Amino acid sequence: MARLPRLVVANHLHHLIAQSHHQQALFVDALDYQKFLNVLAETAKQHAVAVHAFVLLPDRVHLLATPSDALGLSKMMQAIGRSYVPYFNGRHQRSGSLWGGRFRATVIDAASYFNDCAQYIEYLPVQAGVSQEIRDYPWSSYAHHAGLHRQSWLTDHPSYWAMGNTPFDREAAYQRRCAQPPDPEFAAAIEAATYKGWALGPEAFQTGLAKLTPRRLQPARRGRPPRLVPEQSGNGP
Repeated sequence: MARLPRLVVANHLHHLIAQSHHQQALFVDALDYQKFLNVLAETAKQHAVAVHAFVLLPDRVHLLATPSDALGLSKMMQAIGRSYVPYFNGRHQRSGSLWGGRFRATVIDAASYFNDCAQYIEYLPVQAGVSQEIRDYPWSSYAHHAGLHRQSWLTDHPSYWAMGNTPFDREAAYQRRCAQPPDPEFAAAIEAATYKGWALGPEAFQTGLAKLTPRRLQPARRGRPPRLVPEQSGNGP
């Protein structure tokens, strides 16, 4: 069966995952992490992609982003590879690709899930055991959303702004939200949707999205279609 094209719809929220090859390190030290963020900020601007949230883990990257056109995400990720991989290979005296295949992505209903998904990706360092507390990990967007360290290149999503009328209100509300781990059922749902390429959102969202792309949004129903039995002709009683 032919592989479906990646699900990308302009001006909609996307969750992206890019993983390293065989769980090898994408980042060795703070210089690598910062270099990647610099490249991400530059290429996102170049290809008109609004990045709302991120986390850089030793072997993978998660992003929440909205592209202005259907090709923006792919162009941005390709540009990151052309810039960051040669830098990393030259600095650490290695060769070859860093990435384990194509990045994964799917479309998410921002009104329903933006804040949940931002919390999910920013909490990953704690779940992965690379940080004791969500606020202590320097390579995610949590500090930006919590008001600890603003990053000018990030684009605040309207769903984040809806958390409060002032920056202080939004930051405090976000800190309260992230005081607890993300819902495990939602975490499993967003991971499955992203890796399999199925849209995540309620029925009304799915219906509207289907009008914007010919690509299937959900897995096809299994099994053969029901057999149609022709009506019998003849005289009735």
